[in-house]
Amino acid sequence: MTVAGLLAPAVRTAIAATLAGSGYIHARLYGGEYRFLPVVGPLFLLQASVSFAVAALLLVGMPPLLRLAAAGVALGALGGFAASRTVGVFGFTEHGLRPAPQALLSILAEAGTLLLLAAWEAVTLRRRAAGRPAGVPLPGAATWFPGRPRRRPGTGR
Repeated sequence: MTVAGLLAPAVRTAIAATLAGSGYIHARLYGGEYRFLPVVGPLFLLQASVSFAVAALLLVGMPPLLRLAAAGVALGALGGFAASRTVGVFGFTEHGLRPAPQALLSILAEAGTLLLLAAWEAVTLRRRAAGRPAGVPLPGAATWFPGRPRRRPGTGR
């Protein structure tokens, strides 16, 4: 197996973990005082539910539509956070990084989701540009493992 073949499940799991982390934070906030907020409370519950569902599906595979859904969930949560600190969301406003530490942890989880998805897309685009499918290593990629003899380029050995 190539290094790329080993990293793909790890990155997929990391993306699912950051997305589930954001969902967990929103579920905990909903379970606390946010469930009593009209409109905003159910939105917290919806964000948590969708985050958990998409994270679970990401553990199975990462088709483009699912990656887009993960990015949408993370961007939606960050957008809601920004709106709640500026113009308000359905009359609800907050200030700074409150509630602490959930606000900061949520931002980090959602930003982490987006960064990991961007890295995944960059590698995918690089592979397509090189004309290689996902399982074929790029030139210079580590494909030698201890215990297996090295092949000399062009000799077939």
